[in-house]
Amino acid sequence: MPNIEHNHYPQSGRVVILGGGESGVGAAILAKDKGFDVFVSDMALLADHFKTTLIQEAIAFEEGKHTESAILNANLIIKSPGIPETAPLMQQLRKTAIPVISEIEFAAQYTDATLCCITGSNGKSTTTMLTYEIFRHAGLNVGVAGNIGQSFALQVAREQRDVYVLELSSFMLDDMYHFRAHIAILLNITPDHLDRYNYDMNAYVDSKFRIIQNQQEEDYFIYCADDEEITKGLARHQSPAMSLPFTQVDTALLQGAFIDEQRNLIINIPKREPFTMNIEELSLQGKHNVYNNSAAGLAAKAQQLRNSVMKESMQSYVNIAHRLEHVACIGGVTYINDSKATNVNSVWYALESFSPDIVLIMGGVDKGNDYDMLRDLVKSKVKAIICIGKHNGRIHEAFESDTDVIVNSASMGDAVEIASHIAKKGDTVLLSPACASFDWFKNYEDRGDQFKEAVMAL
Repeated sequence: MPNIEHNHYPQSGRVVILGGGESGVGAAILAKDKGFDVFVSDMALLADHFKTTLIQEAIAFEEGKHTESAILNANLIIKSPGIPETAPLMQQLRKTAIPVISEIEFAAQYTDATLCCITGSNGKSTTTMLTYEIFRHAGLNVGVAGNIGQSFALQVAREQRDVYVLELSSFMLDDMYHFRAHIAILLNITPDHLDRYNYDMNAYVDSKFRIIQNQQEEDYFIYCADDEEITKGLARHQSPAMSLPFTQVDTALLQGAFIDEQRNLIINIPKREPFTMNIEELSLQGKHNVYNNSAAGLAAKAQQLRNSVMKESMQSYVNIAHRLEHVACIGGVTYINDSKATNVNSVWYALESFSPDIVLIMGGVDKGNDYDMLRDLVKSKVKAIICIGKHNGRIHEAFESDTDVIVNSASMGDAVEIASHIAKKGDTVLLSPACASFDWFKNYEDRGDQFKEAVMAL
């Protein structure tokens, strides 16, 4: 499939890249290779390895500041998704005629690869990696990029794949205008990052639906038909692409993916051999992972991959670390590491995924969390909450009337020890913090690793 019409933006002149992280440095290298005069500017200090790369590539940069005179003379700006519209420099730039785009938008001009793009509030990384693994297992020349892995722009500059699987955040999509997803996947939409959208849920939903802009009839739009916000958003956003919904509610879709009464995942796309696999055979278990497999399976079918390849991949895939990661089953109790759940939405998603009874380990650096959305799930599924981190008063306040036990712990080892005494055979001990990790731990990976060590020491 040919990509978007090329050359929507200046093809020569000065490119300024705001942000010197993975995406910014990748964009700088691609721009340099295409003959632009390139300048990278970052308000923070650059990581040593990125600085070394820029020096080796002879790309000019500054760190710890934005020099307006060196930025406002650009023909094109490529912006890090982390920079909000409210930043003073962005306010300045919006008064000029200089186009401001994302690394993904920029790089897409220089490849004719098929682009399989995945967005959603939860499950993006798992679905992206699962889709990538199915494609790779099928022998496709495939790259993975976006929020995950090596910069898309760098891969376009130096590797040239036939297919890219791209994990896209709403922040990336906001700076994409002519980009075309050949396969667009919209997993779910729950309130997240609303501070970037003036606390307007519709604005956030519209941002997610940007993934289908510029689609054409030969493309595919894969989406969750069970998601309330997606259903409402469909009234405002239509794609000419083939619609492929996935559901766990409707037991007989003519087109898309569903679960039949024998608990088989059925994938139907017109003019393709139907795919059937019992959900007990999926390597990733839980309701949320059935959705993730449905989406990835539809993308694989859209690419006309063989059923045997899909089944082998979906049976053997190992989830990314720290995201609903199965650690062990000890004495009939299942231990799950969801340390990557640093916001309330991710915890909601985790609780939704498991049966009662759950012993929930949560807490840390609270970012002004609103725990209200968890209350019904905590009431119906959680038998105890064990708090980690220094400041847990708000967790106690939020849930003291919703669960029988809320206790503080002195360390991760202590938390796991307490959980192991409370949990009975058939229960789940779930680390899903809803908070940042920087009080007791270096980062969420360190927190998850300490959890796994403590579980294995039981």
